[in-house]
Amino acid sequence: MPRLFIALEIPADVASELTLHRGGLSGARWIEPADYHITLRFLGDVDRRMANDVDHMLSDLTAYPFEVTLDALGSFGGDKPRAVFARAAPTKALTDLQVDVERQMRRIGLPAEGRKFVPHVTLARLRDTAPTEVAHYLSLHPIVRPISFTARRVALMSSRDSIGGGPYVLEAAYPLGPSYPNRLPREIRR
Repeated sequence: MPRLFIALEIPADVASELTLHRGGLSGARWIEPADYHITLRFLGDVDRRMANDVDHMLSDLTAYPFEVTLDALGSFGGDKPRAVFARAAPTKALTDLQVDVERQMRRIGLPAEGRKFVPHVTLARLRDTAPTEVAHYLSLHPIVRPISFTARRVALMSSRDSIGGGPYVLEAAYPLGPSYPNRLPREIRR
């Protein structure tokens, strides 16, 4: 069974800018830039039938391309930091897309996502890193100028259970908007 998640890919030039924040933090396992992404919905281990249902649902997304802005670094875990990330500003377009994906996943029978959606790009996973070290690192590595890109497609990706943080495999991609040759507005498809 594939372990799947739905994400927005990070363009190579944006990933390259994010790599400037790598290093200088003990206990950090830095994610490879090619594996940077913004998770919209983690699906977990699903059977082929469910994977096909997910594929069908993603083919019918009605969102249009939109701008994503990475504007700050942060960490998850509080007193036991577990990750350093670049925050994606939670715009209406990004939130609407994630809500639509979540609604569709529930419609095809997956349980509701238990965690609140916090749009971000994980830069490093942490092990045994003190909160004070993370705070010091974050103070030395601000995103001075926000980094923006246009999200033009949604990706269905897979990972291996035993390896957190990649490598990830692009299973399928779904262009956003009707301007692509093989996409028609929903109301015309009938």
